[in-house]
Amino acid sequence: MADHPVKVPAELAEQLWSESADKPAECNTFRAHVFAQSIADWAADRELEAVEHWLITGPYGASIAASAPNLVADLRTAMRPKPPSLAEQALEQYESVEGILRHHGNVPAGCIRAALNRLAELEAQQ
Repeated sequence: MADHPVKVPAELAEQLWSESADKPAECNTFRAHVFAQSIADWAADRELEAVEHWLITGPYGASIAASAPNLVADLRTAMRPKPPSLAEQALEQYESVEGILRHHGNVPAGCIRAALNRLAELEAQQ
């Protein structure tokens, strides 16, 4: 167990719970998942901020700043990868139903996949 656990302020928990009610949900389980993810994201951000602060102000701060000036930015990028693009999300959803589409035969499944792959290429060029 951590010596300094991250504690979520009650006001923030209440705010995140009420915000999760605005999400389209078919059941309370989904709302609880959205809430838990929001809390986890908040706690991870606090932890990352603490690591960044220690790297800059800690006992190795001066040598880190001199030898790896982009370390903190690189650390943040590595710990907070960009979310999947719209094309990546669409491909993931498509893959979950691709077999059903191919089974019906009259749906141009290959064409849909090709279009989504092309969209992903175009997004990558931007």
